[in-house]
Amino acid sequence: MTNSNYIELSNSDDCEKYVNQFIQEFPLRSAEIGQGTIIKRALPSRHKRLIGAWCFLDHAGPVTFPQGDGLDVGPHPHMGLQTFTWMIEGTMMHTDSLGTKQLIRPKQVNLMTAGYGISHTEVAPETETHMHAAQLWIALPDDKINMAPRFDHYPELPVVEKDQVEFTVLVGEFLKTKSPVAVHTELLGVDLTAKESTSTRLQLNPKFEHGFMALDGTAVVNGHELTEDNMVVLEPGLAEIEIQLHAGSRILLLGGEPFESPILLWWNFVGRTQEELSLARDQWINQDQRFGDIADYLGPRLEAPAFPDKMRASR
Repeated sequence: MTNSNYIELSNSDDCEKYVNQFIQEFPLRSAEIGQGTIIKRALPSRHKRLIGAWCFLDHAGPVTFPQGDGLDVGPHPHMGLQTFTWMIEGTMMHTDSLGTKQLIRPKQVNLMTAGYGISHTEVAPETETHMHAAQLWIALPDDKINMAPRFDHYPELPVVEKDQVEFTVLVGEFLKTKSPVAVHTELLGVDLTAKESTSTRLQLNPKFEHGFMALDGTAVVNGHELTEDNMVVLEPGLAEIEIQLHAGSRILLLGGEPFESPILLWWNFVGRTQEELSLARDQWINQDQRFGDIADYLGPRLEAPAFPDKMRASR
């Protein structure tokens, strides 16, 4: 998914609410991408730019559409990051400049490591009528930012059950269960799905900052309500929290050590200097082979937006 063609529909000016010294809450932004698909954007936000190396988080759907009217995101570039797609409902075809063609189905992960540069498309099959997914980006560390691009598909993720909650371990290790997904910093990603209304205590890494986002339903995190319109963030220092979930609720838990370096995130690129981002933009415009080609896509490539005069680094 791309950070282009982003039309903001709402953006609350409410300040984040501090529950205690470790927990803050802030509203999500609603936006429209592609063919009228509404998403909720949690990261980056003026309240919180990163959670560990997680630097971008969109919640798309759930949405239903006629056959042939699904998401169709044309060729666009990435660099300096990994794109991480967690499919909850529906299917999507990923095609990239490495020659990869991979259909992602529910409960699967697509991980594209952009490194020095890659381009890709995301297109719903003609027969598809549903979509519900979380799209995330992971900033690559300094020693991996220019690595060779690659693509990995994970058809199965480990699941463990506790207190009537199914925990799908997307990234990292949780409840003594490790995900096979290959990342380059210490990270955590877990999908929590409640089979019944329940309460459970979660052991956390106190070195990590954490974030909770509701993908379906609501929950209560250490006494603070989590809805589909806000995000709850825990700063480093908490080793345990209590979460209450309603039956059928699905919650995304992210975590990671605060990122090692300030980053610049612009359009679909992550870098360290404005000069390298500007160069990448020019190379995309001039169809430099840094980002390759996707020959069998019939529509136009996405155009790079105007480059800003100044940027603020995130960390």
